[in-house]
Amino acid sequence: MSYIPQGEEERARMLAALGLESVEELYAVLPEEARLGRPLRLPGPLSELELERELGGLAARNADASKAVCFLGAGAYDRWVPAVVDAIVGRGEFLTAYTPYQPEVSQGTLQSIFEYQSMICGLTGLEVANASLYDGASALGEALLMAANVTGRERFLLPSTLHPFYRDVAEAYARGPRLRLETLPEEGGRIAAGAVSQVDETVAAVVVQQPNFLGLIEDPRPLVEAAHAGGALAVLVVDPVSLGLLASPGELGADIAVGEGQPLGSHLNFGGPYLGFLAARERYVRRMPGRIAGQTRDVDGRVGYVLTLQAREQHIRRERATSNVCTNEALVALAASVYLATLGTRGLGEVARQSALKARYLAAELGRLPGVRLAFDGPFFDEFVVELPQEAEAVSEAMLDRGFLAGLPLGRFRPGWERRLLVAVTEKRSREELDGYVRALGEVLAAWASR
Repeated sequence: MSYIPQGEEERARMLAALGLESVEELYAVLPEEARLGRPLRLPGPLSELELERELGGLAARNADASKAVCFLGAGAYDRWVPAVVDAIVGRGEFLTAYTPYQPEVSQGTLQSIFEYQSMICGLTGLEVANASLYDGASALGEALLMAANVTGRERFLLPSTLHPFYRDVAEAYARGPRLRLETLPEEGGRIAAGAVSQVDETVAAVVVQQPNFLGLIEDPRPLVEAAHAGGALAVLVVDPVSLGLLASPGELGADIAVGEGQPLGSHLNFGGPYLGFLAARERYVRRMPGRIAGQTRDVDGRVGYVLTLQAREQHIRRERATSNVCTNEALVALAASVYLATLGTRGLGEVARQSALKARYLAAELGRLPGVRLAFDGPFFDEFVVELPQEAEAVSEAMLDRGFLAGLPLGRFRPGWERRLLVAVTEKRSREELDGYVRALGEVLAAWASR
């Protein structure tokens, strides 16, 4: 197939078939005031070398984690990716945006999906996992549809401490089937203790993010118990690296666990492609979205891999389907599998431990700066919110001039939070980088104070 299918001859044949003299006649129905009336102002064609220089120049205008020391987080993290991960996912038999899942030609891909599912089950403490979804936020949306399917209910409770972007995606998922999303109140940056009173027999699922958007560690157990007492499901949104230290969703009683798998062996990629994981109790396996790969044996007793379940509209009756999701992020899921296999349980625990310890060190050192304090009390994992004496947006820009991506200013998410900055610390940050961050922030704030 040609990628430039429309030459003059082809265009003339199409117009003749339509009974038209020119392409302009195709647009005659558009109001004159809505038409541009001139050619687009585009530069002329470039050679491959010129184009490479042009795009390289545009890319160089970005301040990414290779040029600045990164303390940005909020769902996407600058973590160390072992070289073996890129080496394996770059192999020709794996390197494709598509998922080659036909069993007669793709036993290796099916095995890699099966291994990924097994590792996600081990990580979350739940019995079944699917082949992956687009990202963490869409995995939450699919979990809500799954809970509605299981319970036959339409009312959901989501905390105000949930990542705002996850909330946005959940609302988009809820719009079509008319699910009702209500908000659990917070107190001191965590879900308020009295929130359990909102759980009753009309609720389909209660959602808890652990750690929450503000980096704080929640105690989901009272809400999980209340959900089960009312016949609802408990959905936990988790940071997979935090599970190297914290109790797993399975240990906390969750029915479904979802999250973003980017921290498991994927680089920061300007928004994607990322990886949504979803795991659940075995009794809900037929309600899970997407694909599930399984292991079996052929008539000669040889191990083989198959697509065991894919309860989507393309394969079963619409009223019994779970979702129209069909494309998983197989290559990113493979990266997560290689990462987890390389580090092992002890390695992931060490990544989590270093992240948590370095975050505590930085939080303590920042707290020594005049006018800087932690915005919330209580335990956190590897992210925390600091209250600054100046607006966080302006401080963040000044820090970038000193070579630091300082964190996420929170003023865009809630009025009154203009001086709050969400700071993430991963295992990659060295002592010199942490101390350099503190010195740079001290200089920025001192310069403002002297004005």
